Amino acid sequence: MRLPPVTVERWVNSPPLTPADLHGRVVLVDIWEYTCVNWIRTAPYVKAWHRDYADLGLTVVGVHAPEFVFGRHAENIDRAIRDHGLTHPIAIDNDFTFWRALRNDAWPAKYLFDPDGLLVGRWVGEGSYERVESEIRRLIEIRAPGTGLPPVSPEAMTFARTGQPTYVGITPETYLGADRRVPGSFTVAGDWLSGGEYVELASGTGELTLPFNAGEVNLVVDPGPAGKATVQVLLDGNAIADGRGPDVDPDGVARIGRAAMFRLVAAARRDDHRLTLVTDQPGFRAYVFTFGP
Repeated sequence: MRLPPVTVERWVNSPPLTPADLHGRVVLVDIWEYTCVNWIRTAPYVKAWHRDYADLGLTVVGVHAPEFVFGRHAENIDRAIRDHGLTHPIAIDNDFTFWRALRNDAWPAKYLFDPDGLLVGRWVGEGSYERVESEIRRLIEIRAPGTGLPPVSPEAMTFARTGQPTYVGITPETYLGADRRVPGSFTVAGDWLSGGEYVELASGTGELTLPFNAGEVNLVVDPGPAGKATVQVLLDGNAIADGRGPDVDPDGVARIGRAAMFRLVAAARRDDHRLTLVTDQPGFRAYVFTFGP
């Protein structure tokens, strides 16, 4: 496969780039979505490769394709670019045009092209960072023999030592919308509406309860028309304390101010647990729970 035309809605951090513009460069295409926890975990490595190799012949092109409707909104994408500190060229592929040209089918995915625009590697999901970086270095040396390469990035070196954590036995990704939910995977109490992508609190106070076995729990949410919502987080019926995620305050409340992924539980003991979320914000939408070891 050759690098196809990057036909997208708009560009951030760069003027539009074409295969002709990129000819002679090693090109890493990073297919991402800003609420995808798997991409969030890969982002430090992508940023490191841009940092260490851009001046040596590598161009990283991040291609954002939205999983949910709110992910098409420029203000949400642009905030995510800032929040994650992405400084490499970003192509906004709201219509999945470039996604289809690559015949892509997953987030995140990485495609590595040589200076002639030929595909030399594809990686889906997390991991393989040392392999990706090794291929980047190999192609840079082929492009310009004798190039003085820096040491392998500390990010990839650390991963090579620690390896990929196991996800065996962890609760699988749990979608809440009618289009993709698994019946019985969660329960709600109160006045909730069911959409294709989400469940939405219509009025009053609502509870959403999820049984899980994992060390980490995240939730993709949209606070609704008010632009903010407060969510009480309970673990096994009690206000979450030591196991709270970085997006939960010491009082056990998550304060939601944007449509994004929020980290609710971190470093919980691996066992069967019950997570309960309580909110009274009409229009609050919950999309998908994701998990980690």
